[in-house]
Amino acid sequence: MCFSAEASFGAGAVLLGIGIISLVKAKSIPYKVLACIPLLFSIQQFDEGIIWLSFADAAFSRWQPYAIFIFLLFAQVIWPVFLPFSILQIETSPYRKRLLRIILGAGVLLAAYLLYSMFAYDITASVAGQHIRYDFSYPYTQKWYSGLLYLLPTVLAPLASTHWKIRVIGALILLTYLISRLFFGEYLISVWCYFATIISVVVLLVVIESDNRAGAEAR
Repeated sequence: MCFSAEASFGAGAVLLGIGIISLVKAKSIPYKVLACIPLLFSIQQFDEGIIWLSFADAAFSRWQPYAIFIFLLFAQVIWPVFLPFSILQIETSPYRKRLLRIILGAGVLLAAYLLYSMFAYDITASVAGQHIRYDFSYPYTQKWYSGLLYLLPTVLAPLASTHWKIRVIGALILLTYLISRLFFGEYLISVWCYFATIISVVVLLVVIESDNRAGAEAR
């Protein structure tokens, strides 16, 4: 989270609870995959808590490079792949499945490039204005279309779903991106990842709805 170590660890704990409930409620493998989203967000928030501590406590400073790498690994590599992959698992429409596979392929290509860049270029973080700013000098980040390339797998994938609650997730991700870009541009990654954790609540609702539907069919 973008405000303090306490806020990050608090968010991580709440997301962990949501994730556990989601996993328990999910009765099928596809929905268990989807239920992992809150757990992954939880790990990411706990990790950013460690980054906060690394700035304030010398005992944690040696862990800072690793924690920064892990945070960006989630933000730039895991989410562009796992989000469309998890949505694809629960999709039932053959046409939407084909579309989601194309989007997933684009996400894999983007994630592969970003993973390469994480090793090839310097990545650092700093604290300013109660936010964490992540700095990296990947070539593509200088282009105007860089944000659009990231939005393709993270926003278009949920919007392509036949499940209306999943489409709500896409709308929330887009809305939180625009808010983060407009008002917290320098701290986009940290702030957007914080706002995007809201989708974990929607994921829980989707899983509960699926559980209720499965229970009704069983009766």
